[in-house]
Amino acid sequence: MSFRQSVYEIVAKIPQGKVMTYGDVAALAGRPYAARQVGGLAHFGPTELPWHRVVNRLGECASGYYGGKDGHRAALEAEGFKVANYRITDFVERRWRPEM
Repeated sequence: MSFRQSVYEIVAKIPQGKVMTYGDVAALAGRPYAARQVGGLAHFGPTELPWHRVVNRLGECASGYYGGKDGHRAALEAEGFKVANYRITDFVERRWRPEM
């Protein structure tokens, strides 16, 4: 399976109410130093995937998200996340790290 396909499958499995970092997704897909590539895939990947559940290593919104950081914040808040200054306030508790 390609890296791209692995990333898509991982993102599709992120449960509602949870998030992963770009680095988490990259590591789980077998390429731990490919966080930027995951960001590129998020920017151009299938829009039906829950890309809003992928954030940076600090739990912050991405400027490359559709609508910028405001769009990312709005998508997270619509799912029930609390976001202050573009950062998920309970990021540690909301971070999903399956079998890493």
